[in-house]
Amino acid sequence: RVNVTVRSGLPMVLSGSAEPCAQLLVSSIGVVGSAEQNQRHSARFFDVLTAKLGLGPERIVIRFYPLEPWQIGKNRTVMTFL
Repeated sequence: RVNVTVRSGLPMVLSGSAEPCAQLLVSSIGVVGSAEQNQRHSARFFDVLTAKLGLGPERIVIRFYPLEPWQIGKNRTVMTFL
């Protein structure tokens, strides 16, 4: 399952430059918990983002957040119990 939120037009500085850039925040249960997993995800995300946004890879940063099932609420409970 993937949820995507896009917020365009926000002022952002990356590496000291206000040139167009992007930040991708990825949070997931059990999918982004290791360097090896995130290295594979990073390569794929960079391929898509550079192609779709027309940005160089130096203008993109990705932040991975591993989550535990009890940290996500859904259907009046948490994912632990779903």
